[in-house]
Amino acid sequence: MALDPRTPVLVGAAALTQRVDDPSAAAEAIVLMEQALLAAADDAGSRALLDRIDVIAVPNGTWSYPDPGRLLAERAGASARTVLAEVGVLQQTLITRAASDIAAGRVRVVAICGGEAKHRSLRAAITGAEAPETSQPPGTEPDELLLPDGDILTATEIERELAVPAHQYALVESALRAAAHRSPAQHRAALGALWSRFAAVAARNPLAWSHDALPPEAIVTPTATNRMVATPYTKLLCSQWNVDQAAALLLCSVEVAGALGIERDRWVFPLVAAESNLMVPLPCRRSIGRWPAFRACARAAFEAAGCDIDDVAHLDLYSCFPAAVQVQAAELGLSLDDPRGLTVTGGMTFAGGPLNNYVLQAMVAMAQRLRADPRSRGAVTSVSGMLTKPGIGLWSSEAPRGPFQARDVTAEAAAATEVLPLDPDLTGDGVILACTVIHDRGEPGRAVAVVEAGGARSVVVSSDRDVAARLADRECCGVVARLDAPGQLSMIAGEDGDHTRSETTP
Repeated sequence: MALDPRTPVLVGAAALTQRVDDPSAAAEAIVLMEQALLAAADDAGSRALLDRIDVIAVPNGTWSYPDPGRLLAERAGASARTVLAEVGVLQQTLITRAASDIAAGRVRVVAICGGEAKHRSLRAAITGAEAPETSQPPGTEPDELLLPDGDILTATEIERELAVPAHQYALVESALRAAAHRSPAQHRAALGALWSRFAAVAARNPLAWSHDALPPEAIVTPTATNRMVATPYTKLLCSQWNVDQAAALLLCSVEVAGALGIERDRWVFPLVAAESNLMVPLPCRRSIGRWPAFRACARAAFEAAGCDIDDVAHLDLYSCFPAAVQVQAAELGLSLDDPRGLTVTGGMTFAGGPLNNYVLQAMVAMAQRLRADPRSRGAVTSVSGMLTKPGIGLWSSEAPRGPFQARDVTAEAAAATEVLPLDPDLTGDGVILACTVIHDRGEPGRAVAVVEAGGARSVVVSSDRDVAARLADRECCGVVARLDAPGQLSMIAGEDGDHTRSETTP
């Protein structure tokens, strides 16, 4: 069957990693993105793609460029429309929009670029050197600014120690541990085994930030260089975003690919994309260790593609923290030691997690896998917020049997997600549903918990170090807590059913 000439196809994909300790010799983020874009055109075998770019979309980062797409368009010689996606917009959204616009005939070539130079900035701060960025004229703004649908965090979460992703995901980890009926020691061992497998993939990935194939014990054991961040997460169980990395994807229509003579073995087809934009704060979800929105995404994607997870040869689950991987795997029905592996990059701890850009890095690795394995399928997932907004894209090196499909399952996700009200003024006795201990310089400092009482939820904190130390090495989920004041975890049930009082308020 002949392909519709408007069928979208990924023809160029490139990523790069810069590891230079002298900030004066290191390239800034926009230069890294430019280099990745040029490399993506070379990957396609045609720089003629560049001046044909109709849209350049960039996920926002930690840099200060008001319209990075315009800088890239100027350097590529393209009169392209520019899009900037704020943090909180799924990276999958940019890919979905590109494929949908190409399929509808609205555009013919789209570039999606992203990158960071946080290692350069960090080295500049340490050494006192300057790390300047290219400036743009006052008033510069993108042609289109994409904003998330609602706030990622509530004021209560921000005020009570949950603005840091490691803290939120550590809370999820405690819920997962309790559901699996593991002791803290058993759960740490499971996390070490999972992340060690990711490290092994990164060790074989030439673009990974770290190439150390670490054993499980080295990952979960606190040391001077692997400090405890939030129980049970050491530094090596957290995303690594102080990296200098960039990636670029070039998508076009089959008609353009053919006209430019791009070799068929470079073509990778987007089959289906699904996402949910439901914004439900983590503490409000009935089950903190489950993610109905992601389940809805996966179901819609596989139904549209006419296949299931067993038909996918290559997987990359968004891997900011182990909890994210475990939750996604559970919703997909995957074992954590699936022989296919759960990452094609090595994950965000070891391969690198440039802010708001990891999915582009993963797509480069996925394109390489699919090209090397003709007729195979791949799945790449996205996460935005704190397990807030999920996305999934299904890809194949084999020509699709039908048109590209984009599914928005926000309504389905809302119907499947049980929500409880968040009450910041909750007091009295409540049950701890999830808990973590935030460490200060490696020592237990403050305990943070999600508690439920009377059909409502709250986030509570204790800065009593004795309470924090106790909760750091025992099962806390299901324990009765006393809240003497809003937001204050002042008492916890003892092993014998008594309460132990904390005299220190948060």
